[in-house]
Amino acid sequence: MSTIYKKPFVIAEIGCNHKGDMEIAKELIKVAKIFCNADAVKFQKRNNKELLTEEQYNAPHPNPVNSYGDTYGAHREFLEFDVAQHQKLKDFCEEIGIVYSTSVWDTTSAKEIASLNPEFIKIPSACNNNFEMLGWLCDNYKGEIHISTGMTSKDEIETLINFFIEKGRNQDLVVYNCTSGYPVPFEDVCLLDIKLLIDKYTDKVKHIGFSGHHLGIAVDVAAFTLGANIIERHYTIDRTWKGTDHAASLEPMGLRKLCRDLKAVHQALDYKQKDILAIEQVQRDKLKYRK
Repeated sequence: MSTIYKKPFVIAEIGCNHKGDMEIAKELIKVAKIFCNADAVKFQKRNNKELLTEEQYNAPHPNPVNSYGDTYGAHREFLEFDVAQHQKLKDFCEEIGIVYSTSVWDTTSAKEIASLNPEFIKIPSACNNNFEMLGWLCDNYKGEIHISTGMTSKDEIETLINFFIEKGRNQDLVVYNCTSGYPVPFEDVCLLDIKLLIDKYTDKVKHIGFSGHHLGIAVDVAAFTLGANIIERHYTIDRTWKGTDHAASLEPMGLRKLCRDLKAVHQALDYKQKDILAIEQVQRDKLKYRK
């Protein structure tokens, strides 16, 4: 096991890929734990009437083939679990031994999910400038706060980190490198920004993470190698299912391979403890050229 790299922590983001069905949500949790060996699952929580303008709420879904309602608001409400349902999902996670979490998109949702006391709460890139919500969480929620930095300038990231420092909560903060797109082409992943975050903030925050929306799993392994020990990927049972996030998600076998490969790379990322390892000595005695 590596002595210089933190152990990888894999978050399977279910998000809204449950199609509004609690039984599918529980199946996704179970598969993530038992088959994929993920460390955590993550859902999403929105108060849609707080988050959306009346015009946005009543507008048609921009991609009707993926819509679960006649309007965008109705679509979002169909996919929304209430607090009691989230409590049941958290209880189920605890029963089978996987960490439960949720992304919150507004202050009301933050208060609701904080009442469940999860280990961490995630802030999506779209909401990382909602300082009312962030301030409430800093003052009232004691767990880790994870924040993605997609569609966020470097100056905005600096402002965000300084906000947590001023609140005295920066050591509970996990900052994710992220590119907001579904899916993201490889040339737009910009993995080396992980190094920028590490160089600037590694002594100020708890962890640097990576939230990916690309295809495949090679990029995630590279992100871990660069120092992002928390890896988050969208996850679904079937990428062809109806909905906007399925196409940029990993199916169970992909998530299983990701967890396997990250564990293997973590074990490999170390220096030789001596010039000739015990495994090599056998081969040296047998094969090394002798004058």
